[in-house]
Amino acid sequence: MWALFSKEEFKITLEVYSNLSTPGLDKLSWRHLKSILNDKDYISSVIKIANAYINLGYWPNHFKLLSTVIISKPNKLSCNLPKSFYPIVLLNTLGKLIKKVTGERLQFLIVNNDFIHPSQLGA
Repeated sequence: MWALFSKEEFKITLEVYSNLSTPGLDKLSWRHLKSILNDKDYISSVIKIANAYINLGYWPNHFKLLSTVIISKPNKLSCNLPKSFYPIVLLNTLGKLIKKVTGERLQFLIVNNDFIHPSQLGA
């Protein structure tokens, strides 16, 4: 059985993201999302939404949308080569947070319950 998400999980995950990161497709920056989720009512609502997605087994289409932005690398003399650029993928910020919290939970469950055979890890 999947345990409900906690405020601590979301707050710890939010700390990882830089306030200077580019906003997602929803135009919501991490700085703004962190500020919004400091309010206990808002973070409770986000947790309810995340728990509903898990219980329903549904991931909304607006969280699946992405946009790729091509940025030129600094100090590259030639703009004719593909390696002179790097892509940045922009996702929905709230969806990215929920996905990250879910991924960390799955990783914790996999490691703590020995779901991966030791021979599957390592170089």
